[in-house]
Amino acid sequence: MVTDPLGWLDERAAERVRAGLRRALRPRAMLSSSIDLASNDYLGLVRHPEVIEGAVDSVRRWGAGSTGSRLVTGTTAEHELFEAELAEFVGAETGLVFASGYAANLGVVTALAGRGSLVVSDAGSHASLVDACRLSRARVEIAAHRDVDAVDRLLAERTEERALVLTDSVFSADGDLAPLAELHRVARANGAVLIVDEAHGLGVRGSGGRGLVHEVGLAGATDVVITATLSKALAAQGGVVLADARVRAHLIDTARTFIFDTGLAPGAVGAARAALALLRREPEMAGRVLERAADIARIAGVAAPDSAVVSVVLGEARLAYDAAQNCRARGLDVGCFRPPSVPEGTSRLRLTARADLTADELDVIATVLGEVLAEARGLDVLRA
Repeated sequence: MVTDPLGWLDERAAERVRAGLRRALRPRAMLSSSIDLASNDYLGLVRHPEVIEGAVDSVRRWGAGSTGSRLVTGTTAEHELFEAELAEFVGAETGLVFASGYAANLGVVTALAGRGSLVVSDAGSHASLVDACRLSRARVEIAAHRDVDAVDRLLAERTEERALVLTDSVFSADGDLAPLAELHRVARANGAVLIVDEAHGLGVRGSGGRGLVHEVGLAGATDVVITATLSKALAAQGGVVLADARVRAHLIDTARTFIFDTGLAPGAVGAARAALALLRREPEMAGRVLERAADIARIAGVAAPDSAVVSVVLGEARLAYDAAQNCRARGLDVGCFRPPSVPEGTSRLRLTARADLTADELDVIATVLGEVLAEARGLDVLRA
């Protein structure tokens, strides 16, 4: 009897439809009149003329692609200049650019962990850190969200010689901050390395957007490793590890996502360099992001966040999805986080602030969110 070996996919798809969890690609319009509260373009630089020119100039000089891995032909002078500039900006000794932030997290965790080591990760860590744990071959322990005492206990009870502590600096779903100073204290007391993903902190937190690690006074600490993406505040694409020179050398020798992946294309590096130059020139952009986030939170009736992320929890996946669609129909693009991105029963609108939001745009946001959230919350009350 012939059966369809992929027939089970139809059953899974139907289950996701019933649960309101089916995803679909929605191509971004080249020119749109909608207001963007969905992207991670925190500084509003993705269409800035200087950022675009930075990308174009790099493409003219180095070509469209990187042509190979970083160890063969994929490294240009542009890569090394950017690594040095960004490391100096955040207060790290060195930097190493990867093809994505995901690849940077996979590379650094798997290269610094391994059999006979312990990895302790926050329960709210990004999926890239979760997957890095799975690939690390280390013993992995998950600490409750922002629970420093749990991290301390797990480190103190270990039998392994080496240990890593993993956390986001700004957690992507709720926008809350990691207790970095306290985590570093217990990591150092127990001889562990702290790895901090600054994807949502770079360009938003710290003096002039230098990140939360810099803000809490840990810049340059040899037992702190920073990872970040270039696709958010820096309006480009790619990832980076910022750390002690010994870490950089070790990653070049051993990080599989660095050795076996094609290097980041020159255009992305040129764009990120230009965005970093703009942030240096206009450091007040970082503060404006937080001001706009506070404005959006006030409009949505939730507490002001410590980051660019404003999370409006609605509960059921279908309710959040419908609210997001209603916003889009009214000219407001918003994020919609549903399981597995967030726990069951906490589906939400995820609104991201931009430094360049205008007063007129905030007026539109107030009107649209007021209508959509009133309807969504009213339906939630009726269902309860």
